[in-house]
Order: sequence, then structure tokens, then C-alpha cells
Amino acid sequence: MRMPTGDNELAERAAAGDAEAFRALLVRHYDGIFRLAYRFTANRPDAEDIAQDVCVGLVDRLGGFRGDARFSTWLYRVVVNACRDRVRRQASGSRATAEFAATEDLRRAADAERDAQMDWVFEMLSRYSEDIRETAVLVLAQQLSHAEVADILGVKESTVSWRMHELRKGLKQMADDDR
Repeated sequence: MRMPTGDNELAERAAAGDAEAFRALLVRHYDGIFRLAYRFTANRPDAEDIAQDVCVGLVDRLGGFRGDARFSTWLYRVVVNACRDRVRRQASGSRATAEFAATEDLRRAADAERDAQMDWVFEMLSRYSEDIRETAVLVLAQQLSHAEVADILGVKESTVSWRMHELRKGLKQMADDDR
């Protein structure tokens, strides 16, 4: 029997108990799960724990995947929720580190000018609500569309657009104030 190639079909087969389909999904998506968890936590051990928890829990959660959205969008939502749960369990001091430590990773990869710009953006981002910060990470760092972010966060696409508008407007004002 041929192995399905589409995520939705693999998810359906895995939910029905097909271990090979489940393995194929994990092989295909583990790196993305880990990267997203790392961007939220900026801590390799925490990201590894979250990725492992998501993968272990995926066996039970696949039954809840209805195929209304792309599998990767549904999976991002699962990962974001796992990250939120981890952040809620941490002390407030480590929570700030977990939410913004992606800055360090971005700074290493970018040139000096981009480093300074990204440092400023994330510093200013800390002044915003958790909703706007989460939206910004998914749109800017993950480069997801507003529609995909809306699906992941469980909000309307117009809400994502409004949040990004508010962020841009606020950052422009802060940049003007810094001059």
C-alpha cells in the first residue's frame, strides 16, 4: 500500500492508528515544531521539552484534527498553545526571557545594522500586550500570512491586521520619539 503524501491524509491515517503515517508526520514537521517553540522560548532545553511534549501529545490530539485548515496551521496552533502553557507556568522574570530571547538568535544571524534594528524592535515590543507580541512573532519571525496567524491564534484575520497596524503605528511613534 502506498504511503499518503499529503499532511491531511497522513493525519487521518495516523489518527486511525497507522504508526508509519504518524512517523512520517513527525519526520516532516519536527523541525518546524522545534523552531517555533525555540522562537517563543529562546531556550533550547525548553524548546526541546515543548517539541517532545507536542509530539507525544499529538497521538491523542490527532483525533481533533478535522481538516478545516492546513495540517501545519493546526499544528502551529498546538505548538503555540504548548508554548503559552509553558510560559504561564514560569515565573514572571523567566517569562520575559522566554518570550523575547529570539532576539539573540536573530542578532547572531543578521548583520550589525539589522542587529541594532531588531534589538530596538523587540525592546519596544516588550511594551505591548501578549496578544500583539504573539501576533508579531508569528507574522514577522515565522513569516506567516495574516490568515494563517488568525487560524493559529483563533481570532479573525481583521484582528491580526489591526494588531500589526497598532504595532507599526506604535513603533513609528517610538522611533520618532527616540530621535
